[in-house]
Amino acid sequence: MKKKILFIVNPVSGIGKQKSVEGYIHSEMDKQKWDIEIIYTLRKGHAFELSSKAAGKYDIVVAVGGDGTVNETGRGLISSETALGIIPTGSGNGLARHLEIPFKINNAIRALNNPRFTPIDVIKMNEFYSLNMAGIGFDAYISHKFATRRNRGPLAYMQLITKEFTKYKASKYRVTIDKVTQEWDAFLISFANSTQYGNNFHIAPQAKVDDGLIDLCVIRDFPKVTAPALLISMIDMSIDMNKYDMIIKTPRVKIEFPEDLPGHVDGEPVMLGKEVNVNIVPLAVNVATPPPELKQTQNILSPLIEMLPVIPRTSKEEGKR
Repeated sequence: MKKKILFIVNPVSGIGKQKSVEGYIHSEMDKQKWDIEIIYTLRKGHAFELSSKAAGKYDIVVAVGGDGTVNETGRGLISSETALGIIPTGSGNGLARHLEIPFKINNAIRALNNPRFTPIDVIKMNEFYSLNMAGIGFDAYISHKFATRRNRGPLAYMQLITKEFTKYKASKYRVTIDKVTQEWDAFLISFANSTQYGNNFHIAPQAKVDDGLIDLCVIRDFPKVTAPALLISMIDMSIDMNKYDMIIKTPRVKIEFPEDLPGHVDGEPVMLGKEVNVNIVPLAVNVATPPPELKQTQNILSPLIEMLPVIPRTSKEEGKR
């Protein structure tokens, strides 16, 4: 009996690679093994609606898009027997990178013919769920700003960070872990499930998606002149040795602030209120991951290479690759 697979495609995600996806689905998927269905999202939140309805009815539901599409699709599959597949076509793709999912679309689709399955934890932050990374502070501030911009992609994201970096001031947060409360001056606080934000910028180099723990990453207020060294330490995965960085592994944490806090979940902006309760939901989503021969490899220059402008290809050109 054939297995069932549903592709949920965000047609406006990221940097345009999704335009060639449908052709690759038909050319790369093994039709002897799979009954294939493709649906395009029509609006924000649509991927969640589609995956929620598909949960338990398909063997794999595949998110074709960026971190936001992966988040929506994955949320709909929490505690379901249906696995989440990922075809990364966005501008960050943090969870896909952590799980070594191929970035060539044909390889990412081909990997779904013979997938391995990796159960992963999910982070719950108030009423919101994150599969990869959530946070408050500077990264949340940037997320809210970036959501209003027309230009997307890694280069546009770095341009925004450069523009806003010198304006942003650290804040004082009241933090409770294991019934112990402290006050921290922090530039940002990230709640990490995987190691990275995306584009191979690693905020939690030792994080694991299946350990039942949040990597609570705190970058304290720091002299702005040290920012280049901090950035490099994220690229070479040494940020946990930086004196302005602190990482605590914990299953739950509470943050209090005198005003409503802007936050982000997997890069999408949210508002959190004055109290933020964060906890881990163990092994809540089963993810289809590639066999060893199709795993994506990265090198230290990858984040810089990926900031170069992307020249869109036609479907015919993609087919020749």
